[in-house]
Amino acid sequence: MRITEADAAAIPAITAIYNDAVEHTTAIWNDQTVDEANRAAWVAEHEQAGFPVLVAVDDDEVVGYATFGPWRPHDGYRYTVEHSVYVRSDQRGRGLGRTLMVELIDRARALGLHAMVAGIASDNLGSIRLHEKLGFQTVGMLPQVGTKFGTWLDLTFLQLTLDDRERPEDAERGEKR
Repeated sequence: MRITEADAAAIPAITAIYNDAVEHTTAIWNDQTVDEANRAAWVAEHEQAGFPVLVAVDDDEVVGYATFGPWRPHDGYRYTVEHSVYVRSDQRGRGLGRTLMVELIDRARALGLHAMVAGIASDNLGSIRLHEKLGFQTVGMLPQVGTKFGTWLDLTFLQLTLDDRERPEDAERGEKR
């Protein structure tokens, strides 16, 4: 398996993985699936903003993808990102999510980012445990802030501090985001 940047050829697989998560999981709190044009625009927006969209490729098939983007739109959050990682349903449990996450964390550090945030459905214990193994810490839980499949969903937030800079001014002298 290899990790690479998403290209136009990856769009159908990214769309299929996304739509499967919409239809069958609480990993994405959307009810409507999307088409390939939507995902192509989404990839282009990430690339234009300087954020990676990574794909895991096994036997020339895209079996997972990961990215990050702004956590919130205000300037004060410019060194914090929120990420997402999705693995094709028949490939889960093989370590692909972890592999994608490690590369994503490395990319965030290379960009001079300071914090990465994960928002995970609180009942998704597998994802929460994966994040904890990668050094993320649970920093909060918002009860019943979402709904899907006829039930209320709780949202657990986890955070990974990417560097040991004590002050934002230290980041200002380095890579800007």
